[in-house]
Amino acid sequence: MALIETEDLISISDANKLGVSALVREAEEGRDRIVLRNNKAVAVVMSVERFERLQQLQDDLIDITLAASRMMTTSGDRHSLNDVLEHVGYSREDLAALPD
Repeated sequence: MALIETEDLISISDANKLGVSALVREAEEGRDRIVLRNNKAVAVVMSVERFERLQQLQDDLIDITLAASRMMTTSGDRHSLNDVLEHVGYSREDLAALPD
């Protein structure tokens, strides 16, 4: 689970008061905001640059998992994808939860 700083949380009503322009400006300056509805996180406002970095990290994680799987199977021993994912600290559910 990601570490969320409480000062980055903002209710929908406070976000409305602040305005979209201000939220976008903050995102461009590097401040992510987590928007809450009824004290539940429902959205994130972030810069496109950060969003693209996160997408690249997701792609890299998939590539690393595949490479680790291949490395673990070159000795003649075979390992399931679940074993490989566990080895790198992930599960099938973690991968399935990643956005497409």
